[in-house]
Amino acid sequence: MSTVGSMSTNNSVTMFFDVTCPFAWVTSRWLLEVEKVRDIAIEWAPMSLAILNDGREGLDPAYARQSANAKAPALVAAAIYTEHPDKVGDYYTAMGEKIHNSGADLDKQDPACYDALIQEALEEIGLPAELFDVAHKSADDEGNYEQQLRDSHANALELVGDDVGTPVVKLGDRAFFGPVLTRIPQGETAGELFDASVTLGGYPHFFELKRSRTEGPQAEFA
Repeated sequence: MSTVGSMSTNNSVTMFFDVTCPFAWVTSRWLLEVEKVRDIAIEWAPMSLAILNDGREGLDPAYARQSANAKAPALVAAAIYTEHPDKVGDYYTAMGEKIHNSGADLDKQDPACYDALIQEALEEIGLPAELFDVAHKSADDEGNYEQQLRDSHANALELVGDDVGTPVVKLGDRAFFGPVLTRIPQGETAGELFDASVTLGGYPHFFELKRSRTEGPQAEFA
């Protein structure tokens, strides 16, 4: 297995995710494909579209409510990240498969829309059911994980700036928003795209590479 660029001495990859984001989901599944063909170690860390979009002007009201309702699974992710860090990736996979792969019929305008999925995911990955209790705790409630979520989210934005969304991926010593993919690359293609990302990311004066999308994210292999 090969490493290139700044990853030659540091094979760590950190992905900051919101479980509800379809773009983050595709990127995360790509990284798992990369893990099969490159010597990398992935750490999963929560960030939050609810925090990112809180107070932003000009948002479509329906999208604003959808973002706010995404905070519940993010708070649970923060609790797992704090108390059971080895289970964060399992939680992400369990939740992501339900949200993005199973075609769950979710009313994303409902603040409780993710509750059943969170409870199912916790059971599937062998974590205490009581962790669900943090999903709707406010910052003033005892036993909340608001600050832990905000700290992890702030860590992501400190790396890349606040004019981005999810995902944020840290490759070795540098981090970027994205890569934004609409399909999941496999095998050596996944590895080659990773190598290219590391090469671009390792150049200190590289900032952005972008074009208009012609399709939305699809949780399927290319």
